[in-house]
Amino acid sequence: MTAVSKITPSEDATGPTPVLRVSVWRGTAEGGAYEEFEVPQQDNQTILDVVSWIQQYADPTLTYRFACRVGMCGSCAMMVNGKPRWTCRTHVKKVTEGGALTIAPLRNLPVIKDLAADMDPFFDKWVQAGGHHHPSASRHDPMPVITSETPGRVEANAGIECINCSVCYASCDTVAGNPDYLGPAALQRAWTLYNDAKEADRDAVLDRVSGAGGCHNCHSQGSCTLYCPNELDPLSAIAGLKRASAKRFFKGGR
Repeated sequence: MTAVSKITPSEDATGPTPVLRVSVWRGTAEGGAYEEFEVPQQDNQTILDVVSWIQQYADPTLTYRFACRVGMCGSCAMMVNGKPRWTCRTHVKKVTEGGALTIAPLRNLPVIKDLAADMDPFFDKWVQAGGHHHPSASRHDPMPVITSETPGRVEANAGIECINCSVCYASCDTVAGNPDYLGPAALQRAWTLYNDAKEADRDAVLDRVSGAGGCHNCHSQGSCTLYCPNELDPLSAIAGLKRASAKRFFKGGR
């Protein structure tokens, strides 16, 4: 059953303040339903502004997650009208459909409560993909000079702005259909390490991402690249891992 929480719109010299009809997911991993709210519509209003208004003025029990509000942390990511987005950087007027919004927790992740998703599976896969650096030198060795123009550095730089917001993970249909799939962010991180000149064990990187649940499970649909708020290209990174692992296989590697 859908509940409706109404407000009394304020008035100014130009008449009543227009309102948004907002359906918000309420519940836990065990189940829940959408609850409807009417929220005053303002100029330059973001989705996070809408969620915050509901929590502050309509229902203080609404649970959600945010931190920086300026697109630096990625913790405010939610599903907005069925698409994963940073709510702090998504303006209401760009996504409203007929004066209505539907807001839900990120797809492909367990729900903690209401709009807060459990990020543990996402980060567990990041670890499974070998998202840590294998050093090729110690702190006592001289620092090698790596120029920004080398092909490997260019490839590595392309993915280093990932902030692990999980928007790509929520957008991925392969993740939805295959719970073992590592996901775009974890694989992009592996590709970044593989191309890092200071990475000591590239074979270890490929070992982690070319087996079950690895890069070859990707269906190349491209939702990860389409929805990435930082305009990164996880699809190309995954394609690079596929090429590298196939090349190693045909050369007689593992």
